Amino acid sequence: MTEDVLFEIAKQLKNAQNIGVFCHVRPDGDALGSALALCEALKNAGKQAYMMCEDAVPERLKIFPAMDQALTSVPRGVEFDLLVSADCADMSRIGVFTPLYRKFRGMTINIDHHVSNDRYAVLNYVRECPATCEIIPDILKAAEMPLTKDIADLLAMGLLTDSGNFSHRDVTSETFGVAALLCDAGADFSRIGYEMFSRQTKNRAILYARVLSSMRFCLDDRLVFLTVTQKDFAETGTDKSHTEGFVDFPLSIDGVEVSVALMEVKKGQYKVSLRSKRADVNAVASEYGGGGHILASGCMFFGEYEEVIDRLTYSVYKQL
Repeated sequence: MTEDVLFEIAKQLKNAQNIGVFCHVRPDGDALGSALALCEALKNAGKQAYMMCEDAVPERLKIFPAMDQALTSVPRGVEFDLLVSADCADMSRIGVFTPLYRKFRGMTINIDHHVSNDRYAVLNYVRECPATCEIIPDILKAAEMPLTKDIADLLAMGLLTDSGNFSHRDVTSETFGVAALLCDAGADFSRIGYEMFSRQTKNRAILYARVLSSMRFCLDDRLVFLTVTQKDFAETGTDKSHTEGFVDFPLSIDGVEVSVALMEVKKGQYKVSLRSKRADVNAVASEYGGGGHILASGCMFFGEYEEVIDRLTYSVYKQL
């Protein structure tokens, strides 16, 4: 990462007037936190900024007023002079807005923290670290945009969620330095931590217990599969937004090195989330067109359930 790129991004943000900011489909705390924080900073600077995401904000993440500003469609009559993607490892992750981004004739900026990022924008600020929310303060500082309490809260949410409450191996002193910066700006880490890691509905608790009761151990108990079916959602009155964090639990079990969560999208299609203590699960996800980080990655998988289990088990085996 060069200072020249950071300087040029700051210059583009300062000069633009109508900015579209995108985060990835099925947004998590880091995607929403980074995109909305940037959008808030741009608005505070007198810009017209719009944050867009293919999917609506999950109920459990609606803890700040800024969440109401997330749009699922392009505002009518707006002509953008700058497009920014946040927390999107590749252009397809922008979802339904990908054609707009790909065909855009103006400046595009890609801000992300995934090792698998393919640098698809004109300007790319990509730095491998726990969260894109760890990177956004660099952008704001370079663009001379104040770090307000509201912005700090959004960034703290993303930093906490994607770092696993500061428990992941890629957490560094720089991560804690950013946390201190956000704390000084007024971020309410106590409240955010409770909302992200402790609070849950009765229905989610029932779903969680159901999923854990059917854990499947493989490779001498070094690999665990969790499976969430559409039937599970229907019978517990839940949806995909209630599965956040499920994949992390098996790594707390002695001897388990890789955890894989399979969420049934429809018959024969699964959203796969992978977490690891040391194995390169980015390599596993890459075999199936996905990606992410070495210790946390994901992909989509098509096939019959047992075939999915067998193929992923072999792919993980090669990395252990």
